[in-house]
Amino acid sequence: MPDVTPSVPARVVRRALVVLPSLIVLTAVGLTTLIAASAQERHIRDDTAERVYDVAASLAELDDVRRTVASVSSVGTSARLADAGDLAEATSTLQPLADLVQRTAGVFYVVITDDEGVRITHPESGQRGLQVETTNASVLAGTPFLGTETGPSGSSLRAKVPVRDGDAVVGMVAVGVLESSILADRDEALGDLLPWALGALVVGTLASSLLAAAIERRFRRLDALAAEQEQTARTMVALREQAHEFGTRLHVLHGLVSHGDIRDALTYISDAMPGLAPREPSETRLDASVVSASIEALRSEVSARGARLEVRIDRDTPIDETVVLVLTNLCRNAAEAGAARVRCTLDLVGDVLHGAVDDDGPGLDPRDVERAFTRGYTSKPDPLGTGRGIGLAVVRRAVAERDGEILVTRSAWGGTRFEFEMAAPR
Repeated sequence: MPDVTPSVPARVVRRALVVLPSLIVLTAVGLTTLIAASAQERHIRDDTAERVYDVAASLAELDDVRRTVASVSSVGTSARLADAGDLAEATSTLQPLADLVQRTAGVFYVVITDDEGVRITHPESGQRGLQVETTNASVLAGTPFLGTETGPSGSSLRAKVPVRDGDAVVGMVAVGVLESSILADRDEALGDLLPWALGALVVGTLASSLLAAAIERRFRRLDALAAEQEQTARTMVALREQAHEFGTRLHVLHGLVSHGDIRDALTYISDAMPGLAPREPSETRLDASVVSASIEALRSEVSARGARLEVRIDRDTPIDETVVLVLTNLCRNAAEAGAARVRCTLDLVGDVLHGAVDDDGPGLDPRDVERAFTRGYTSKPDPLGTGRGIGLAVVRRAVAERDGEILVTRSAWGGTRFEFEMAAPR
């Protein structure tokens, strides 16, 4: 089977199609992992925020907390803040509770302050009796806070809830979890997710590799089929071209035999097909009987297609197989195109033959003149695309080989006129 190497753009497209499934799998798994990681982090953060707020709100509602904080609310003022000594009794009451809640809820700290923001409780004893560094005016004014702030222990997600004694705000409860702890929880969750993502990536890559291999095999089969089809098309074109040449010779033989010129027919066969092998048309001048037989055979063929052939060729005009080939194909083409009248003329001027074939058919669009001489072009039905479009290509080649040229114009009858000139046979 013939081997045809795809063009560079075709190879690029093929490789892209082969690699595409793997890229899709890689992209899908990567995006899914990123989305899952982002969703997991958001879920952890939302859960933590809800937890610290619930702990702070619950603690602020306890009667012991409200009563104890209210008892020290008048100890300090904005001019003179309470200190650890002033708050010692309240601290001894609330610190055990704060430590218990801290351990039970799994938070980093639980801080309770008076109405000036001075810490009554704190995990670090050195921080008790000191005013908190962050701004708490809105909380002490009665508005809860939930967000991220930076304190002595670092950045943390915290909730601050006011402690009320009746309608008055007497202090606040602050509960927080370090951001580093949230990130650690996220990393742990990702550690659980990554094996599944890697497993999906491996399975997807294997599946896409199998798919890519199947696609590549299909491409190779298509290449082989395309190469075989191209070879078949070239063979059919070559056979069609030979059929044109042999058809011309058979018409000549028919004319010779029908006129009883048996000896000339045998001589023609011997000259045309030595060893019964195809050959190029001879440039040797044909006998008058052969020329006459060729013209009669051509007239019969054109007539069979519903057209009438007029021939104006002087008896002394030198004609060889190439000239017969050119005239036959031009006249046959005119008849096949639907002409009812075809005229063929040939004159010798010096050593150059001037010929013309006119018809009254539908004519040839000027835009299609150049394409008409391209092998395979035809204006007649040809479902396979290989059985027609040969004759004019043969004519141009034959004329060019004799240093001639061919011109297409409008016929006086309204159809097409083919004019050619070529060197006369020896």
